Amino acid sequence: MATNDASAVGWSALRIPAATVELLRADVLRSAAEMVREIERQVPEYGPAGDPASARALRRGVNLALRRYLDLLDRHAHLTAVGAADATGGATDWREIYRAVGANEMRAGRSLDGLHAAARACARVANRRLRAFAARHPLSPEAVAWLAERIFDNIDDIAQASTEGYAQAREAEASGHERRRRQLVDVLLADAPPSVPALTAAAAAARWRLPRRLAVVAIAALGPPTPTPRLVPEMLTGYDRPQPCLIVPDPESHAQVRVLVNGLVGQHAAVGLAVTPTEAAASLRWARLALDLAANGLLPRQPLIWCRDHLAALAVFQDRALIAALSERQLAPLARLRDDRRALLADTLLAWLMFNMNANEVAAQLHVHPQTVRHRLRQLTDLFGDRIRDPQQRLELEIALRAERARARRAAGPTAATRQRRRSAPAGGAAVRGAADRRRTRQSGGSR
Repeated sequence: MATNDASAVGWSALRIPAATVELLRADVLRSAAEMVREIERQVPEYGPAGDPASARALRRGVNLALRRYLDLLDRHAHLTAVGAADATGGATDWREIYRAVGANEMRAGRSLDGLHAAARACARVANRRLRAFAARHPLSPEAVAWLAERIFDNIDDIAQASTEGYAQAREAEASGHERRRRQLVDVLLADAPPSVPALTAAAAAARWRLPRRLAVVAIAALGPPTPTPRLVPEMLTGYDRPQPCLIVPDPESHAQVRVLVNGLVGQHAAVGLAVTPTEAAASLRWARLALDLAANGLLPRQPLIWCRDHLAALAVFQDRALIAALSERQLAPLARLRDDRRALLADTLLAWLMFNMNANEVAAQLHVHPQTVRHRLRQLTDLFGDRIRDPQQRLELEIALRAERARARRAAGPTAATRQRRRSAPAGGAAVRGAADRRRTRQSGGSR
């Protein structure tokens, strides 16, 4: 076809008279007003109701596209267009200009659809005027085909440059947005609670709606790295921090609980208490404490630990050195016994304290005869005296015994720790049986 043959031909080879070339240049430049009207009619984003600044920008863009078209013709013809380079701000500046146009579209919150539609409208006007010009002046079919192809080359180049600028601006915006979100995490988790104005400003910069309540999730590193969880955008992530974490708005809603349970599969994490945003650092501190207590056997080792379910343990075991001193003082009567005998009596005493001093209940949980429990209790009374029945001493004894159990598990290793848990079933039994069993115990009076 003539079009394909003409595409490889230079303008100078088409033998267009010089006078016709000048008339064509003048016609191209005069087409700007018609193109602007066509764009305003067909593309809502650039309609005539827009502000004056947008209208001026549209006219500048159309004029630049026309100058770029003439420059393209000259470069194909290996000719020097007088004033063409100056009109476009230099032979290569047009690409940067249209990259900036694409970037502005992204920053304005628009897609490139409108810009590309405007370029196509210009192409239709240009082709329509080219056909009308060819009907009035001596242009061969090859020349018309070549000129029409340059129109679409120009439109393609403009579309490519604007798309590059749009993508670069979007990438920069995403990078800046992520940076501002990281800065917000730093503000929330600073050692000193942030002021409300500072926190509000940081949240606004990160385009994050401050919730009424939030919780911080501490994540432990276990074994090989696991994939980054799939979480909802309103959760702030701190995976780049030395101790990874998440910040979860409205953490007690069913939807957020479901997201955490499903999103943190394969992770070991603890969910801090729900607090106001200015108290986020405290929520993180409690979550990290929960992970530490679980690692040391003082809390159940679960994939996802909820601090709200372990408030007493978190309150009691915050100061490990103090707990060690308490254990040494309260359990001194057991210190001179053999390890196996010490463990047996410690388990019995802990169960007895936990089950409201009901020997029958303790026997059921330890899988021994009630008489065996009573025998052990007599030994414990000989060792501790009235302390095991003193309400003020019982709480400290239970704390010390729980810490002792955790210490024994760590020292015994995994296999022995499993046997220890089986022998020390009261803690699990208490959770399973719950308040109903305790009420039944109190009502029956038990055998004491």
